[in-house]
Amino acid sequence: MESRMRMAELSRRTGVPVPTIKYYLREGLLQPGERTSPNQAIYDETHIRRLRMIRALAEVGGLPIAKVRDVLDAVDSPEIPFEILGTVQHSIEPPSGGTGSEYWETARERVAKLVLDRGWRSNIESPPATTLIAAVASLYELGREDLTAMLERYAPAAEKIAEYDVNAVTRGRGLEDTIEGVVIGTVLGDAIFGALRRLAHQHATAHALGVPDEYKVLGREGE
Repeated sequence: MESRMRMAELSRRTGVPVPTIKYYLREGLLQPGERTSPNQAIYDETHIRRLRMIRALAEVGGLPIAKVRDVLDAVDSPEIPFEILGTVQHSIEPPSGGTGSEYWETARERVAKLVLDRGWRSNIESPPATTLIAAVASLYELGREDLTAMLERYAPAAEKIAEYDVNAVTRGRGLEDTIEGVVIGTVLGDAIFGALRRLAHQHATAHALGVPDEYKVLGREGE
């Protein structure tokens, strides 16, 4: 039988303070509980699941509340997962800017060629493509054309990661779990991969600079 609880218990089980839960309710991020009196309501496991998703998106994924709302609206929509992925990407992609750069078209052609060469069924006008174009244009502006080689070198790894991501969220799952997986995997996957890359940078830099083994990530051994 599905557990039912008051707000205090909901707060205890999720780690979300009561005032924050009330804020999410006011903002429409969390569905109201079943009203038992003018000032009391009861909640169930669906509220726990939604609160955990909100925390993951806001606290770990770093999305502002307005973006969290957009993502949750996508989750609650009747769209198919591929369409939801587009909605989520539009919601979470940071503003790219840089469209006025003198190198914008050069960068756009470079990204378009990469997509074509790899046979990706990707939209060059999508938010991720725009972000990528802006980043490449910035490298040109900074006189670091040598670093644009990252584009072609990263692409095969990105493709393998994407294949793993999609298989992980769709294998043996129902539609609801798949949709949730697309959302959480997109937002938290970025956080996970970015953090892994930075950890790997620490190791690679230490190796390249000949840092002694007694130096550890958290400081010198013994400190």
